[in-house]
Amino acid sequence: MSPGQLRIYLGAAPGVGKTFTMLQEAHRRKERGTDVVVGFVETHGRKHTAALVGDLEVVPRKRVSYRGTTFEEMDVEAILARRPQVAVVDELAHTNVPGSGNGKRWQDIQELLEAGITVLSTVNIQHLESLNDVVQQITGVVQQETVPDEIARRAEQVELVDMTPEALRRRMAHGNIYRPDKIDAALGNYFRVGNLTALRELALLWLADKVDEQLDRYRAQHHIGGTWETRERVVVALTGGPEGDTLIRRAARIAARSKGSDLLAVHVARSDGLAGADPALLARQRLLVESLGGTYHQVIGGDVPRALLDFARGVNATQLVLGASRRGRLAQVFSAGIGVTTTARSGAIDVHLVTHEEIGQGRRRPIISGQAALSRPRRVAGFALAVVGLPLLTVVLSALRGDLALASDILFYLAWVILVALVGGLWPAVLTALAGSLLLNYFFTPPIHRFTIAETENLLSLLVFVVVAVAVSAVVDTAARRTREAARASADASTLAAVAGSVLRGARPLPALLERLRETFALESVTLLERHPDAPPSPDRPHDPASWRIAATVGGRPCAAPGEGATDVPIDDDLALVLRGHPLPAADRRIVEAFAAQAALALRQERLAQEAAAAKPLAEADKMRTALLAAVSHDLRTPLASAKAAVTSLRSHDVDFSTEDRDELLAAADESLDKLARLVANLLDMSRLQAGALGLSMAEIGLEDAVPRALDELGPHARAVRVRIPPELPAVHADPALLERVLVNLIGNALRFSPPQQPPDVTAREQDGTVRLHVVDHGPGIPEDAREHMFQPFQRLGDRDNHNGVGLGLALSRGLAEAMGGTLAPDTTPGGGLTMILTLPSAEASAVTAADAATEAEAAEVADRAIVQRLRRRPTAERESSQ
Repeated sequence: MSPGQLRIYLGAAPGVGKTFTMLQEAHRRKERGTDVVVGFVETHGRKHTAALVGDLEVVPRKRVSYRGTTFEEMDVEAILARRPQVAVVDELAHTNVPGSGNGKRWQDIQELLEAGITVLSTVNIQHLESLNDVVQQITGVVQQETVPDEIARRAEQVELVDMTPEALRRRMAHGNIYRPDKIDAALGNYFRVGNLTALRELALLWLADKVDEQLDRYRAQHHIGGTWETRERVVVALTGGPEGDTLIRRAARIAARSKGSDLLAVHVARSDGLAGADPALLARQRLLVESLGGTYHQVIGGDVPRALLDFARGVNATQLVLGASRRGRLAQVFSAGIGVTTTARSGAIDVHLVTHEEIGQGRRRPIISGQAALSRPRRVAGFALAVVGLPLLTVVLSALRGDLALASDILFYLAWVILVALVGGLWPAVLTALAGSLLLNYFFTPPIHRFTIAETENLLSLLVFVVVAVAVSAVVDTAARRTREAARASADASTLAAVAGSVLRGARPLPALLERLRETFALESVTLLERHPDAPPSPDRPHDPASWRIAATVGGRPCAAPGEGATDVPIDDDLALVLRGHPLPAADRRIVEAFAAQAALALRQERLAQEAAAAKPLAEADKMRTALLAAVSHDLRTPLASAKAAVTSLRSHDVDFSTEDRDELLAAADESLDKLARLVANLLDMSRLQAGALGLSMAEIGLEDAVPRALDELGPHARAVRVRIPPELPAVHADPALLERVLVNLIGNALRFSPPQQPPDVTAREQDGTVRLHVVDHGPGIPEDAREHMFQPFQRLGDRDNHNGVGLGLALSRGLAEAMGGTLAPDTTPGGGLTMILTLPSAEASAVTAADAATEAEAAEVADRAIVQRLRRRPTAERESSQ
């Protein structure tokens, strides 16, 4: 059975018509004969949406009880049993009531899709997980319900239901979205023109990315390699040369001309594994690309034009930026060059050849230690073989003149040239070839002992000998040079890998990077210097210590300015890496330059991490303040309003109240003021707990006394609580007032969520020197994965109307219990419900612990006095020696 398809109607804000459009599609499918049912549609009281449900079959909703309240949710089991072809399910990001089976509605939809049922659903852009924080920054509203982007991206179809901000505000003003009492607040807050415009742009951009993914998938499935200019994508080719900065900035300007365009930088590494680019420049250019909003890529290829165009076509690029050739005019005569070749093969891709200062300067090979392909001893050995070996070979061949022909003599000389080339390289071999040709001419080519050649065939043989000898020498020298470059590249790669590994394994990347560099090159110290913000670059005094400060250092004595070290590597105008110790050769300096750029990146990341860490407490405080204001705004107003209404009524002279009515109003005012006092007390105690300034007055108190006091404070409705405390239960060591506060909160919560026919139970027992008090309710309970969440301040699990208190009761109770040396933990009530277990130290155990501590302290004091007395009786010299 194939899975069903998901179709999502995406909107920028509530009220754009997502549900209306979805229901229209459901009617169209029903008219075509498709079996369609409505799994869940939320009309929000909008009459036009409710009327559009019409004659569509509606699956009855499932009723779920939670904390004494009944909610309606989609009945997934009923839909699966009905097995329609299409199910209409509104609000993809909806959070289900605990006990519904799945935590989120998108998980319900996944079950329907796996059963082969096609689903039509809706979602607003602010509910997508990746955009949640962006929407909060724009609107100032925290979205509690989110859906993973992957769920929406996997949908076969996503249709944008669009509406201009002005039209949406008109719908709002006409009462087509919210009730009249909410219109003014909505228009002045969430539904401002700026907010709606920004949300609309977010929806369009997200959908554009979704369309790009679909287009890439289609092109890959149909093997389409040509460029479709659906969006501007600018690719800039980097060679690792100094002209890269110019090319990147030029490509960024080209990309900036079209809104939403992409910038990509690519470097083609040689497939032979030899280093042909400066790693330090590439690292710096990568940072530049990323700072301009682009991405950096590296591909491997032997044919650079083909590799560039393959990459450009793979990313559906529309423009390719190349630098004009750095080769000289003579080199361009023999080869067209990468730029010309790429332009000729580009097809639909526009190619920009950008001029720069390096044009005609030639392609500079990376400098490595020792310019010659072979070492000096080997070159000396080659010259020695040429000088000594040629005369000896000539003497031997002269003795065999009658037995060997000229061709054999030439082969012996050619073999000697190859031997010299293998030992000494190019120039000793060239010298041997030229000298050998002269010796062959003089001693073995008629006329003998004259530098003339009588026969054309002999002349041709000597010329071929010289050409072959020089060619073989050049090949051997090139192979030796490539071998040396490969060895150097391998050593560089090993160093880079080792340093990168140490950085990745370290908790702090920057010190690990600098320490690895110091160890690798046996340096005394490595210092990363940063220019003072108030000290701009000065060409006259670049090494002034007053202009620099140490950002990071490892090793011995750090350097205070770039000129103090043996080697200094400037990173940019504000950063420099200074090495103290021995000077580094040119090849090692290249590696240091590459990691200097990485050090700059590590420093920036470290600064960002510090800023994020500093901002996190502020964000938490702001989040706490927002939650506090949102929660307390209602709970403060309600008792105040009740008390004020009662007092105002009593003061009114227009109504004559009876004694019963007056008593009822006074009781209402008294109850409201008590509720307000408890709320303020909870807030003050929580603030004292968080500040560590809560005062305790510990004493022995029996639970048989503390529990009735808490029940009396809770009022008449607490009389139904069943209390079973054994008479032999020991007293606890606690603060009586705080213990009563904890009991009031725990029993009050149990009363709130227990059904009337099953009141809470309060039991207690002794265990291992502690007293465990169980407050048992038989309500809906709380899932295990949400139990720790309920102890966070200002959290109300499942309270959709946000009218059930500020969510401080359990958080404060746990804090007070821990302050008294106890614990508060939740457990599951057998048969359903929640049990809160308050554990406190018994008074007997506390007394024993205190007595033991006093005994240990007294024994330690006696021992100390004995030691002091013994020291006083010892001679002075002995005391000094003991010290």
